[in-house]
Amino acid sequence: MSPFLFWVFALLTLIFGAAVVINRNPVASALSLVVSFLGLAALFMSLNAYFVGIIQVLVYAGAVMVLFLFIIMLLNLRAEESRRINWLASAGGVAVALILVGQIFSVISHLKIAQNPFPPLAGSTTDDVRNIGALLFTNYNLPFQIVGVLVLVATVGVVLLSRREPR
Repeated sequence: MSPFLFWVFALLTLIFGAAVVINRNPVASALSLVVSFLGLAALFMSLNAYFVGIIQVLVYAGAVMVLFLFIIMLLNLRAEESRRINWLASAGGVAVALILVGQIFSVISHLKIAQNPFPPLAGSTTDDVRNIGALLFTNYNLPFQIVGVLVLVATVGVVLLSRREPR
């Protein structure tokens, strides 16, 4: 992946990660988290970690975010009411963040190994997905089935708990 695309996806992840915290509407915040997860998945794929990138999209951007949105809709959360911003606390948070960034740059500038570029990664001849699938269905078959049953029971429980009683 070109360095330009790396910076695009890194900035996309950071901007939408900040939007998760800044948004007062919980649905907009959850959707910003989805975009942040997609940018993170693109960064994993740029590192040739395709399995981790796909799992990031399927599990986090798919299943977990559907669960978050289901909970938001179930609790009937509305946008947080406007209130006054505590400028002293905000200034303190910005000051601590700037001190942290300054400390990180100070440490990086004093380390010789941090100034060298990373060597290229060795290409793998084996398929990660095949190895993980074989390991999952041979050595860890029983725990995998138990997790599947637990997820099914949790899903049925959520449906029963969210069911409205007839009047």
